[in-house]
Amino acid sequence: MTDVLFYHLQDTALEGVLPPLIEKSIERGWRVVVQAGSEERVTALDAHLWSYRDDAFLPHGTWRDHDAGDQPVILCIEDHNPNAANVRFLVDRAPLPADSSRYDRLVMIFDGNDEEAVAAARGAWADSKAKGFEVTYWQADAQGRWKKRQ
Repeated sequence: MTDVLFYHLQDTALEGVLPPLIEKSIERGWRVVVQAGSEERVTALDAHLWSYRDDAFLPHGTWRDHDAGDQPVILCIEDHNPNAANVRFLVDRAPLPADSSRYDRLVMIFDGNDEEAVAAARGAWADSKAKGFEVTYWQADAQGRWKKRQ
């Protein structure tokens, strides 16, 4: 069954949240695809994942790379799955993919200060529930730690 996790950003930028979540996925042996809302966002995330920490980087590529299928993490703007990922991150209001049930986990990260993003997340929540997926909602506490909310 597909698990769908909703991460509600309030005082944290995507660039601070996404890399640690991808790292945890890789540590679990999962392959990852990140679907963004624009090529500009993919370009920015591509640069960020190489340099977000001084002591490490996240090996990744984009859907444009000739070896995309070999990469553990792929950044894209469409709902295809070039590296046979079992985890898909959805950012910038990217919709649930048509083949949602083929993933072990979908992670929707949305900006709580963007009314359209909140509305899109609510729609994705309802759609995920209707498909019988297990859904959870995550919100950062005052110390910045993610907590599952009811």
